[in-house]
Amino acid sequence: MTECQRCSQFPDLESEGDLLFQSKNPKVMELLGGLSSEKMERQNTVLFRYKSYNQLEEIMREIEESFANEELDQVFGTYLSNSNKDMRFVNMTSFPMLHERIKNRDYLTIINQRMFTQHMQPIVHLQKEGVFGYEFLLRQMPQGFSFYPGELFSFSQRAGLQSNLDSQARIASIEVSSKILKRGIKRFINFLPSSIYDPTHCLKSTFQAVEAYNVDPNDLVFEVVETEKIDNIDHLKNIFQTYQDHGINVALDDLGSGYATLDVLKELKPNYAKIDRGLIDYCDQNKEKQSRIKAIVEIAQDHGMILLAEGIERIEEAEFCQQLGIPLAQGYYFGKPSEEPLVQDQVLSL
Repeated sequence: MTECQRCSQFPDLESEGDLLFQSKNPKVMELLGGLSSEKMERQNTVLFRYKSYNQLEEIMREIEESFANEELDQVFGTYLSNSNKDMRFVNMTSFPMLHERIKNRDYLTIINQRMFTQHMQPIVHLQKEGVFGYEFLLRQMPQGFSFYPGELFSFSQRAGLQSNLDSQARIASIEVSSKILKRGIKRFINFLPSSIYDPTHCLKSTFQAVEAYNVDPNDLVFEVVETEKIDNIDHLKNIFQTYQDHGINVALDDLGSGYATLDVLKELKPNYAKIDRGLIDYCDQNKEKQSRIKAIVEIAQDHGMILLAEGIERIEEAEFCQQLGIPLAQGYYFGKPSEEPLVQDQVLSL
């Protein structure tokens, strides 16, 4: 099955090539044609030729200044390098998204060429000593482009590349984990539900990576992280079920914060649930937080879900969670994200 436009690689930007634009609005097409000095055989496409990055950016600015925002939303475009003039399968995107990719071409290259790595933050047993697993977090490569992970993900949303980055990050986590972790150690890997419109199709490359890197599916835990409202619970259930059908566990992140409510927890019934750091912070001194955490513990026990307290930075927080019977914990108290896993004598005991 071929990749769809949401997940397929958008071409790297070169210093010379062609900009191609289309619109279903005849008035917009006429105005675009008036801005271009090039002629094309295809009547429904307007071409702009550029010889440098500066000229490319000037063309984009001129187009942006010539149209109202609602008209720009009706313009779709792409670019072709001099080394690739194949127009049979042109991958077009909206003008605002195309402009983001052109303005931030380093970020585009980072995503296309997977120029990032993964660091690991330990997840430990609270009721006994030892490491249970690691959460994998996207980080820049030592010799690669400099970037902040949050900025890269924000760019991917503005540029319409969120599905691509999310998929690449999942595959990178699976690959890195296969090289440095032994079997039986869990690997918690984040995913964005909004980047997966059809689980059967969109997760195909993920399952292929699991097989290619010989990772035991039972060692994987895919955790949903979403800052936007979970407005389609059935879609998220479908994603969870697809993972579980392949022998992979699922987790709900940031429980007790934002949209990750107790009702959502009871509806989704994930294998794991991570209590938000906002609830854990100084929970040993806050009666209201203690009451909320106890309610979460009761629901998890009733539905057979495994709880993880995240964001622990103080021994008192860890001890309170341990006393409640919460089995797992994560936070700077136990270890920061690192390129290498912990050795056993590095694990703090309570």
